[in-house]
Amino acid sequence: MGENNLTVVTEFFLTGFQIHKTLRIFLFCLLLVVYCGTICGNLLIIVLVSTSRTLHTPMYFFISQLSVSDLLVVTDVVPNLLHILLNNGGVVISIACISQLYFFCASEGFECFLLTVMSYDRYVAICNPLHYSTIMTGKHCVILSILCWMLAFSIILIYIIKTANVIFCGANIIDHLFCDIVPLLELACSDTFVIHLEIYVIGIPVVIIPTIIIVSSYSNIVLTVLRIPTSSGRQKAFSTCSSHLIVVSIFYWSMFSVYIVPTKGQSSTISKILSLLYTVFTPFINPIIYSLRNKDIKKAVQEKIHKLDLVN
Repeated sequence: MGENNLTVVTEFFLTGFQIHKTLRIFLFCLLLVVYCGTICGNLLIIVLVSTSRTLHTPMYFFISQLSVSDLLVVTDVVPNLLHILLNNGGVVISIACISQLYFFCASEGFECFLLTVMSYDRYVAICNPLHYSTIMTGKHCVILSILCWMLAFSIILIYIIKTANVIFCGANIIDHLFCDIVPLLELACSDTFVIHLEIYVIGIPVVIIPTIIIVSSYSNIVLTVLRIPTSSGRQKAFSTCSSHLIVVSIFYWSMFSVYIVPTKGQSSTISKILSLLYTVFTPFINPIIYSLRNKDIKKAVQEKIHKLDLVN
């Protein structure tokens, strides 16, 4: 009888930041500028890599795929977040909430796989340069990229389907900025042990194994670079992977700080701010890092500007 009297939740209320209206408007404007900058920056990289022959290399192909992933993340999260900030909260139906969770998790999973492939690309380029052109062919790069997309969207689907079948009842308030897995499962009335178990198991191929491969790749890269006799040679070798290493560090630091580090005693506001780091600001920073620290991309931009000047 008790279960029959429970009201099944069909929509959720996302609280966002419960702060003063002036601060919310300021944050709205800030995130809107960051969102527009993220869209423009990542689209610029995709267009440059697609149209500039000098950027038709494995490294830049993977960078363009990273930009696609970043666009998917911010488009999935930010528009609704802006709506929530303007209205001091917002209602989202359950199917939309689960869909947002799926595309967000799949995009983050893809980024884990892609950063692993990019670290392997740098490993081959520095540690095995004579065979680089035969190992990292255009065909192989496309296959690796497709595998990353397929693995991410199929693996994440395992626990998303289970989450979609969870019964939510009673309170429907999610004290967060978007539909993330942890605050969502806190509202479940049915048993979520299997889902938590699936998440931990899925974390092995999605997070743990990629992390081990990245650390191993860069350990070998460092050892190889240190064997280079000249300082200029070592500096050149490090410069080819420094941008990627910075992006990897930011991505994993922000992700681990939210999902791995114990949150006991951590306020919901701090948790939300940390979430902003990897959902909004990391996709914004990535194209800046690759643009500012990369001479080829700077040159490609200058060539495009020069061509536009000639046309005008």
